[in-house]
Amino acid sequence: MGLFNWGKKQTEPGRNGSFAAASPVGGTARTAPGTDIRYYAGLIDKLKRDHQALFASFGAVQSAFKNGDVARAASELSRFRVAINSHLMMEGVRLYAYLDRELAEDVGNQTLVRDFRQEMDGIGQAVVGFLTKYAELGRNESLSSTFGRDLEAVGKVLTQRIQREEALLYPLYSRSARH
Repeated sequence: MGLFNWGKKQTEPGRNGSFAAASPVGGTARTAPGTDIRYYAGLIDKLKRDHQALFASFGAVQSAFKNGDVARAASELSRFRVAINSHLMMEGVRLYAYLDRELAEDVGNQTLVRDFRQEMDGIGQAVVGFLTKYAELGRNESLSSTFGRDLEAVGKVLTQRIQREEALLYPLYSRSARH
């Protein structure tokens, strides 16, 4: 898995779409001050592709459920669970940890990053709660009555969050490579 290939130089995703360590153009991998946390040149592109994959996966869940195929919705929900857990781990390990150290002297931006991280922790807990609640969706008929409403609510929160990440947070990471 690419998440654990930190020592290898790679700027394009591997077969599974994950990235190993990448260096900024023309040099060795930049690390956050006082750490071994490295900058990954392709991380933001990878995270944005993850977002598109999450939207597609989420859409598959919605479509199946709207079409009355609860078994398929449950199967798609399982795929969504794997994708979002992987994405959240990548953000936590590679994005937030790096930015926290990189922006240690930039109080305003560090506060922004910490606020995003805290908000994501809350959203992550809510999504995990949703996924846990509906883990038996295909096997427990009573869950169908609330699933559509809860799915819509989770979709709205994730859409808003992703838009804010891409507009506000991801540019901080990209700019940090130029320092």
